[in-house]
Amino acid sequence: MAKFGEGDKRWIVAERPDGTNVHNWHWVETNCLEWSRTFFKNLLNNLTVIDGNAAENISVNIKKVEKLDGEAYVNVRKGKVIPGYEISVRIAWEGVARDSDGKVLNKVDGTVEIPYISDENAGEDPEVRVTVKDNGPVGRKLKDAMVEKGKPLILEKVRVWVKSMAEGGPVKDNLEAKKVFLQQKSGCSLKNGESLSATEKEEGKEGIKTINLTERFNCRAKDLFEILMDENRWKAFTHSNARISKEVGGDFSIYDGSITGTHLELQEGKLIVQRWRFGSWHEGVQSMVRIVFEEPEAGVTVLKLTHSDVPAEDRFGNATVVENTERGWRDLIFQRIRAVFGFGM
Repeated sequence: MAKFGEGDKRWIVAERPDGTNVHNWHWVETNCLEWSRTFFKNLLNNLTVIDGNAAENISVNIKKVEKLDGEAYVNVRKGKVIPGYEISVRIAWEGVARDSDGKVLNKVDGTVEIPYISDENAGEDPEVRVTVKDNGPVGRKLKDAMVEKGKPLILEKVRVWVKSMAEGGPVKDNLEAKKVFLQQKSGCSLKNGESLSATEKEEGKEGIKTINLTERFNCRAKDLFEILMDENRWKAFTHSNARISKEVGGDFSIYDGSITGTHLELQEGKLIVQRWRFGSWHEGVQSMVRIVFEEPEAGVTVLKLTHSDVPAEDRFGNATVVENTERGWRDLIFQRIRAVFGFGM
């Protein structure tokens, strides 16, 4: 298996000066190692294997993923996903034996080693080695219980990860977002509920993009402004937690804290300017959102969004941040506002 970043140069084409991957012709490679560490921790940390077996008075628990090393990445070309990975995993577990009254007789620690999970053997379960630090009778009994009950559970979680890698790993959602983006990119209709112009992405400094959107709503500008500034209405159309100050200099947090920022300028029914960032972006990276409200006729609002300084890549190496951000504005904010509040009817 080729190492991450060292693919065959005949297929991994050099980036164009303008950053465009024309027709998605060449492979886009995403490092999935950090994402995989988080994935395994979410699946295995603090996982109960045996919860106080009444017959044998034992309990076995996986404490945490101690180490995950190797390499993991996905290549994407024209929507086709090819994963590559060779990783090893070390897991800490503990077992407790009690007497009939529930008093702890012995407590042991152990490890589970999975030395080799590879894309070359994706259809096979990897080797799993269970060890225990106490080799006495109780330690051996708890180890046997871990082998019998814990090993199948761990292999089940490994299969979940392998399947997720085959579907694109951390870029799975971005692939779906890109499909939506490509469908919408050609739409330049002035009909209600559609964009007035295709989104324009302009590159300023290297790795930084700008998103421009123009959207039409059947409502007053004042009403749309109030929705975007009201945390209870955000909760209604996003089904997620939100905290929104209504003061200049005040902070906001939407989508359960995934997006945070600060209000820089507010003019009721006319203008919103915000400092804005995703939690998945590199530390310290901030973008700027400017929303202008216009009423060309009574009961009709044209919203013009300029989202500048959007990074082309997040801290996990995902290179579809711009497309995903655009999709979020279009589908998860503007379209849902129309659907929930009837501004598209």
